[in-house]
Amino acid sequence: MDSPSYYRTSAPAATPFAPLSGPREAAVCIVGGGFAGLNTALGLAERGVRDVVLLDARDVAHGASGRNGGFVFGGFSRGEAQLLHDLGPVRAPALYRGTQDAVGLIRRRIAHHHIPCQATDAGVLWANWFRDPAPLRERQALLAKHFGVEWDWVPRQQLAEQVRTTRYGDALFERNALHFNPLAYARGLAAVAAGQGVSIHEHSPATSLQREGQGWRVRTPGGDVLAREVVLACGGYLAGLRRDVDAGVLPIATYVMVTEPLGARMDEVLATRAAIYDSRFAFDYYRPLPDTRLLWGGRISVRDRAPAAVERLLRRDMLRVFPQLADVRIEAAWSGLMSYARHEMPQVGRIDDGLWLAQAFGGHGVAPTTFAGEVVASAIAEGDTRWREFSDYGLVSALKPAGFVGAQLSYWWLQAKDAWKDRRERGMA
Repeated sequence: MDSPSYYRTSAPAATPFAPLSGPREAAVCIVGGGFAGLNTALGLAERGVRDVVLLDARDVAHGASGRNGGFVFGGFSRGEAQLLHDLGPVRAPALYRGTQDAVGLIRRRIAHHHIPCQATDAGVLWANWFRDPAPLRERQALLAKHFGVEWDWVPRQQLAEQVRTTRYGDALFERNALHFNPLAYARGLAAVAAGQGVSIHEHSPATSLQREGQGWRVRTPGGDVLAREVVLACGGYLAGLRRDVDAGVLPIATYVMVTEPLGARMDEVLATRAAIYDSRFAFDYYRPLPDTRLLWGGRISVRDRAPAAVERLLRRDMLRVFPQLADVRIEAAWSGLMSYARHEMPQVGRIDDGLWLAQAFGGHGVAPTTFAGEVVASAIAEGDTRWREFSDYGLVSALKPAGFVGAQLSYWWLQAKDAWKDRRERGMA
């Protein structure tokens, strides 16, 4: 459902970009105006490739890029232990480091281009929903030993002083993290890219993709683009241009809501300005906004629910953590579609001569989409081969429509395991 988000009312006014009209030729055509497409476009412009056309079926960051929780931190949806198992002690840290570097790049772009996106550089807390501290200790040690990343230990009592609930045990604190209004940041990226010569066209859905000579022709209702290189960056909002690309991902919904301004009551809930998520598979994530609202997100579903249903589900989740907010009004609730691959990693790289892909960021995308944009842009502009590091995670079928059933059943199963562990621990108390 295309329910309006809080971000649309709080972000600075967007610069409108006209639909494509008539034929165009370009060095590169990018399909998709979310973070992956925008970062690729800006990365190309920064490397001197400005003959770039970016097309979006709706408007810039209409999809998950403009609807997400606004967390900016390193890593992928696939956990660090699994990444290490897949790629080994050299390749795994290098790939992970790319997302950490991306966090730094995001900071630099916000500062250098004066992007007004409510950036709050206060880190992220990973709060333990359970009492057993072993999973936190294991992750902390793994990150330090194999990835060179230090997450600080936050004892339960100290966490309770910052996050005023009895719900959690201990926590880990990631300093190299921030949070922001993602739609405002995306609009800022678009303005910067356009200022460097990128041609952006909104309300220009790509209707077909065909090989033509040494390049590709992308058709839209208003015109078409003939380009040497094409980048498909549509995420969960599938364009229907290539069957193997669309078959490689599941569009999965997640939900977000925002409270009314809490004013002084915010300090009754949070004495930190860090963003927070918990240690369950089906975790909550939330953060304080500069105007004293609380943004709350969570859930994974194959159903893209209406705002009233999203609010009902998330309010219940919020009150499990902060029962003191029972009388607080919810002012906006929305959903958005993320793209998930079976291997839980982004699908990034060249899939045909002159045809590139950046999708399947799986709900952990702000830094990885930035990394992917840099990788694809440097490959096109400079012949960089870093994209091959993603080759272990290619276009595997998502097994639709059975994949939707499997994804929902897996989510419910892991959610039930979390609930069973929680009940067991509390029954032993």
